[in-house]
Amino acid sequence: MEIVKFSNCNRKRKVQYESSEPADFKVDEDGTVYAVRSFPLTAEQAKFLIYAQDKETQEKWQVAVNLSREPTLTEEPMKEPHEIEEIVFPRQLAKHSGALQRQKRDWVIPPINLPENSRGPFPQELVRIRSDRDKNLSLRYSVTGPGADQPPTGIFIINPISGQLSVTKPLDRELIARFHLRAHAVDINGNQVENPIDIVINVIDMNDNRPEFLHQVWNGSVPEGSKPGTYVMTVTAIDADDPNALNGMLRYRILSQAPSTPSPNMFTINNETGDIITVAAGLDREKVQQYTLIIQATDMEGNPTYGLSNTATAVITVTDVNDNPPEFTAMTFYGEVPENRVDVIVANLTVTDKDQPHTPAWNAAYRISGGDPTGRFAILTDPNSNDGLVTVVKPIDFETNRMFVLTVAAENQVPLAKGIQHPPQSTATVSVTVIDVNENPYFAPNPKIIRQEEGLHAGTMLTTLTAQDPDRYMQQNIRYTKLSDPANWLKIDPVNGQITTIAVLDRESPNVKNNIYNATFLASDNGIPPMSGTGTLQIYLLDINDNAPQVLPQEAETCETPEPNSINITALDYDIDPNAGPFAFDLPLSPVTIKRNWTINRLNGDFAQLNLKIKFLEAGIYEVPIIITDSGNPPKSNISILRVKVCQCDSNGDCTDVDRIVGAGLGTGAIIAILLCIIILLILVLMFVVWMKRRDKERQAKQLLIDPEDDVRDNILKYDEEGGGEEDQDYDLSQLQQPDTVEPDAIKPVGIRRLDERPIHAEPQYPVRSAAPHPGDIGDFINEGLKAADNDPTAPPYDSLLVFDYEGSGSTAGSLSSLNSSSSGGDQDYDYLNDWGPRFKKLADMYGGGDD
Repeated sequence: MEIVKFSNCNRKRKVQYESSEPADFKVDEDGTVYAVRSFPLTAEQAKFLIYAQDKETQEKWQVAVNLSREPTLTEEPMKEPHEIEEIVFPRQLAKHSGALQRQKRDWVIPPINLPENSRGPFPQELVRIRSDRDKNLSLRYSVTGPGADQPPTGIFIINPISGQLSVTKPLDRELIARFHLRAHAVDINGNQVENPIDIVINVIDMNDNRPEFLHQVWNGSVPEGSKPGTYVMTVTAIDADDPNALNGMLRYRILSQAPSTPSPNMFTINNETGDIITVAAGLDREKVQQYTLIIQATDMEGNPTYGLSNTATAVITVTDVNDNPPEFTAMTFYGEVPENRVDVIVANLTVTDKDQPHTPAWNAAYRISGGDPTGRFAILTDPNSNDGLVTVVKPIDFETNRMFVLTVAAENQVPLAKGIQHPPQSTATVSVTVIDVNENPYFAPNPKIIRQEEGLHAGTMLTTLTAQDPDRYMQQNIRYTKLSDPANWLKIDPVNGQITTIAVLDRESPNVKNNIYNATFLASDNGIPPMSGTGTLQIYLLDINDNAPQVLPQEAETCETPEPNSINITALDYDIDPNAGPFAFDLPLSPVTIKRNWTINRLNGDFAQLNLKIKFLEAGIYEVPIIITDSGNPPKSNISILRVKVCQCDSNGDCTDVDRIVGAGLGTGAIIAILLCIIILLILVLMFVVWMKRRDKERQAKQLLIDPEDDVRDNILKYDEEGGGEEDQDYDLSQLQQPDTVEPDAIKPVGIRRLDERPIHAEPQYPVRSAAPHPGDIGDFINEGLKAADNDPTAPPYDSLLVFDYEGSGSTAGSLSSLNSSSSGGDQDYDYLNDWGPRFKKLADMYGGGDD
């Protein structure tokens, strides 16, 4: 196959081609030369002419074509080089004066067709480029462009002397299908002698690529029950070869189908487009959920002999449609529920559905079609098991309904597919038994409202609260107790519920809100388990005139003169109309200075004005009694004190006293603040004293835990006295053991005695200190007390025998129980003991009495 092209100036001419041997060769409009028939190539047939004529100008050209055979694969590669094709363009035959004249033209190279994947030998000579000026000049030839001096370089080379163009390696049409080169001719000085011409090299496609599927596994779906001709999916393969040639023309077919039920040919494929459609009826997801097809794509238009093939897998999933309604597994379901319970599952309804689980065609929707006119039940669907859960949504009373018989229906979330003969829903019966339980007693009405006047005395019967037991079929008793009574005014009879007052009802009590007093009572039965209910009694208290009005405000200021200001007052009455305002204001007759100094004028029913009656009143604080009378029946009066501070005022009526605030006295808030500070200070002092005492106790508690038989140290006994003189204060008494208790005589060892008993004498009379003594009397009071203590024989320390230590029986030490000793101190003068007072009289008699 050869392509012939003719160069012209404007490149827009329409050229018609003809062959000199039309029986053997023909030329297409694009210049492609092809053989019409198969014949052995002879010398005569190896050369023929091709004519070209412009359809518009009728100009004509011709070219000679020389044919040669390509070497086969079995031929020796080292054969003599075949003759290179050389295309010579004769001079153009142009009309001039009715005769043809030859014109000289530049050199022209036709397109070159070169098969891909050629095995050589390389370099392989393609064509010789020659200029008709090479007879007179020494020329040099070169080529430029992609494949020559541009990437990919070195594929095409040219002999600069002979102009021989050659290819150096096999070509791949899938990489580059066409090369565009430019040939140049210059003299030995590099001067251009010919205009560059274009050389087009077409790479002829060979069938060297298999079809390739875009995906090895194709996934599609088709609804079950689809009619024949339903589109399923499209598979696509591509071939890298020329798609316009047989090498790239693909055909598809199905090699196998698995499973082959209900028919081995459930699907077909369009051999050109790859569209897969159904060709048989009977797709049923419940029987076959998925089909697997092996698809083959073959080039060369599917020629099994010369074409190349490849395969892929098409997985077709049969999707579910709602062709199976849900069906109950039983005709009757049973359940039970305790009365008054809600959100309780009564029964579990089970259905079967052959459609695909967890799809709208499988999911069941339940409804109650009968037996529940008040809407006490509802059916929920378990999303996992598709069961229907019959649930109580409203309380059920056993005394009203003991049993329910419900009619329920189940259907899918989506309607059944067209043409399905089954009914769209399934029905069943649910029998629900109500269980009787002990219910709470209740009060009716609740709350109960009564109206009573305040001031009702204790012991008055108000009303009766009666609770009802809804359990008519249970024999039970009800008892009443008080649950809430904020003011503790009431009591209730535990048997009959009669409510009686135990205190006076007071409408002005802080426990009364908006004239209503609330009390709550409890009614309990003796059922199993016992139940209880609450009831509220609301007492609307009617006001009586039991509160006298008081002046408001209780403190005021005014000037020393009547002008320029007055005191506006009103009354505060805790009663309400008609036992409150309007009020009457007046001043008492005594003391006489009140009406002499002050005057009061009523402004309206609730306000009055207090003014100075005299021209001048000395600054100070005055208590003005005011008589206020309300409008009750009978009316109630009260004398209320108004503290008035009279001060010097400026022209604007404002007090100008420096000690204005001090003279006015402390207010209630200031007094409370001072008291709080005093209390906090006292608490801190008390905490400090407690801490000091506790520390002393801890110091005294550090005793040696030693058995008395093993302790040889002296013990100190507590005599409830302050001790001896100042010289005795240097001893560390904490190092001595202080026994906590005194053992009784019955358990004392022999020889241990305690004789420090208090002597029996009449109690002396000590001087009594006056409540508020004069500072000068304190010294006399102390001296008198000292004398009384000195003459008191009962005051410690007692003059008795003391045992300070016991070292055990059989001691060789002498006895210390007697103070009479002649071994030492016999010549000492003890008369000074008489000067020490009555406490030392005994010693003075023993030692200072001479030889007696």
